[in-house]
Amino acid sequence: MVSITIDGQTLEVEAGSTVLQAAQRLGVDIPTFCYLKRLPPLASCRMCLVEIEGVRRLQPSCATAATDGMVVRTNTPLIEETRSSMLDMLLANHPLDCPICDKGGECELQNMVMAYGPRESQFRDDKRVFHSEDIRLSPVIIMNVNRCIQCQRCVRMCEEVVGAVALGTVEKGMDTAVTGFEGSLASCDQCGNCVEVCPVGALMSFPYRYKARPWDLVETDTVCPHCGTGCQLTVGTRKGEFMRVRSKWDEGVNRETLCVRGRFGLDFVASRDRIKRPMIRRDGALVPVSWDEAGDYLRRRLSAVEGKVAGGLASPRLPNEVLYQFQKLMRTAFRTNNIDCSSRWSTPFDTLGPLLAAFNSRAPLEEVIGNDCVLVVGGNVTEENPVTEYLLRDGVRRRQTGLLMLSARPSRLDADASVVVRVLPGGEAASLATVVASLVMAVGQALPGDVLAGIGAIIGKPAASTGIEGPDRLAAALKEGSSVTVLVSVDLLRSPEARATLQQINNLLHVLRLLGKGPAMQFLFDRANQMGAWDMGVLPVALPGLRAVADDVARTTLARNWGAEIPSEPGADLDAILELCVGGRMGALYIAGTDPLIAYPDRDFVTRALGAADLLVVQDAFLTDTAGLAEVVLPAAGYGEETGTFTNNEGRTQTVRKFREPAFEARSNLAIFDFVAALRNQALRPSTQGEIFDEIARLVPAYQGLTQDALGADGAFTKAVPAPPADVFFAPPPVPTAADRLMLITGNCLFHNGYLSERSDILNTVANDPYVAMSAQDTAQLGLSDGDQVKVRSAQGELTAQLKVDRRFPKGLVFVPENYRALRLNSLMRRGEYPCPVKVQKVHAALEVDRTSRIWRGV
Repeated sequence: MVSITIDGQTLEVEAGSTVLQAAQRLGVDIPTFCYLKRLPPLASCRMCLVEIEGVRRLQPSCATAATDGMVVRTNTPLIEETRSSMLDMLLANHPLDCPICDKGGECELQNMVMAYGPRESQFRDDKRVFHSEDIRLSPVIIMNVNRCIQCQRCVRMCEEVVGAVALGTVEKGMDTAVTGFEGSLASCDQCGNCVEVCPVGALMSFPYRYKARPWDLVETDTVCPHCGTGCQLTVGTRKGEFMRVRSKWDEGVNRETLCVRGRFGLDFVASRDRIKRPMIRRDGALVPVSWDEAGDYLRRRLSAVEGKVAGGLASPRLPNEVLYQFQKLMRTAFRTNNIDCSSRWSTPFDTLGPLLAAFNSRAPLEEVIGNDCVLVVGGNVTEENPVTEYLLRDGVRRRQTGLLMLSARPSRLDADASVVVRVLPGGEAASLATVVASLVMAVGQALPGDVLAGIGAIIGKPAASTGIEGPDRLAAALKEGSSVTVLVSVDLLRSPEARATLQQINNLLHVLRLLGKGPAMQFLFDRANQMGAWDMGVLPVALPGLRAVADDVARTTLARNWGAEIPSEPGADLDAILELCVGGRMGALYIAGTDPLIAYPDRDFVTRALGAADLLVVQDAFLTDTAGLAEVVLPAAGYGEETGTFTNNEGRTQTVRKFREPAFEARSNLAIFDFVAALRNQALRPSTQGEIFDEIARLVPAYQGLTQDALGADGAFTKAVPAPPADVFFAPPPVPTAADRLMLITGNCLFHNGYLSERSDILNTVANDPYVAMSAQDTAQLGLSDGDQVKVRSAQGELTAQLKVDRRFPKGLVFVPENYRALRLNSLMRRGEYPCPVKVQKVHAALEVDRTSRIWRGV
């Protein structure tokens, strides 16, 4: 620690702290332009100059380290004159167009001039003009380069935090101009973080342009509804109409940054595809009715299927309170544990549950990735969890974290990783088994003899040849690190090998713990509240708190509080529920907020299953494909239309706030559950959001002690309920062999998340067209070129999209994003088969012309 005195106030700060950081701790205001907390100092704007006793010249406080005994003054006549002169120079060429600038009212230059600037400019020359008109850099970003003050926040944010390197500077001095390559941002993420950090109106959001002034907006702090990172958002509305999204530099896991989906993808709330009124099926068609009519009809139909099996499926995008109440409704009013919360894969909870109990770390991501080594298993962080990628990059570049990657798909983080291992889809388990065996052999002497013998009996020796390079390098890196974090993508759960992969992750974490590495683990969810859905017990085998359905004590406690018995037999997951439907055994199937018909990996099978259910009830905000098959459709409030909480990947519970009224005749999800329960002659108590949260905090162990008032701006962390890891090691799976055919895999693309974001008009201007990604080797072998229209055909179906050649993509794989409803990607897939063997061929122009002419002729 060093002692520093600033304006007569003395404090101790950590060695290496800057004068600016010390002043901020004291509450001393030092103006800055180029400084950003999460960026290395640049010291180019000279606004933060201070006097230091014993130093002749003024020094930039953002780049000057505090030393013991340093005496600093921040507000002397010389400093005031210097600041005023710097602002005068900035204004010399700055256009005085504040009345039409979108930044007006929240412009840092305006604020600085008011606080520190000259009352009259000394410059009389004509202002420099780069361009007479604004430049549209991308569908969402527009630039007025004349307003730029050369702070380079945008350039540094793009390169050092986002990793896109889409912006740069040309020329120098007062002629410096920020621009994209050849005047465009075609290669950028369109995340808008450059707009967020711009202190003036040089970079602007095109969708928000000229729509409102800051003082016209009602701003609501909430949480992003897309992936599980759980970014803080501030939503601005004007007269109830959605206007924009921004973020705050000092709140949330994201600390001001957002991805393209979070910043520009919230306009889906105003989608024209909303369900306006309740609907029931008459003569084969859905017809709008009143809530009373829907209730009468649903009461009769529920009575007709009384005594038959029931099932429920809820979206992991719904708030905790809604999910908790949904599983309570299904378990009490419908007397079933046949409930699930994923429509894309089955959850092997017999393996997942113990893994979560023993190793899942409910702690800040920034703290978790501060370990010496971070191993990312599966998925593509860049496209699934972009802001998590920003934090990982920051850890590698600023804190020297060793980043290790093991996945089938490449990501932009590969460039920052010290070890990258590409595996065949489903081959993660075999590679991890090799890593575990190598760790045990390399450092076996550090383990107790009986433990070593037990492990050796199960895992054996490393395979002589896996056909995959790199596991030995992973093992060496993990061996060297003193602390290790493992981040697991839920993309792994798509594979039939998911159970084996989770078992090997358990092996790895167990060995790392025995070696004293203090391992931490978190999942990288691609849905906003997947962690909450599991915690709330929207699972066939687990009650709220991830306690087994067969746990008599847990079940009795809940039953006593709910005033109703809970079935003791574990239920069916979605796959088994659909089997029950196909077998004619399903009475009422209740689906809330999710669309298995478009997401489940076998469209033909799920179509037959939903059609075979005696009664299909869909509760949703949007008219989905699944809702189109329903017998009863209930219009529910969407995101931003009801208050609740989400639990993100870290285990952080945050408040999701209402910022608009439910559209048309939609009701809140909780009100609809009360409505349905009453039709079953049941009452769900409590039934309001606040009371349900209090019940969760009382009955769910990880949430005990939480209060809504205590969630605050940054939320509050749920508690890990420690369970000792079982001394069980799982045998390694067979090593997968490369297929002699192209194999289709899927996941989210950067610009979309599931099918919710496809209802965003703004995102569709950025990435409206689906694509097929393949390696350069495969496309060359097939005679294909970037931009070709290609047909992807499996044994089940086919689709057509534009080819995107990715030179980093592994040979033998074909990637199609899951985010485009029109493609009906799941029509190509068969349940239990992933990846899916396919053929790819070019769609010839003549065939397309013939097909088009047939359409026009009405053939």
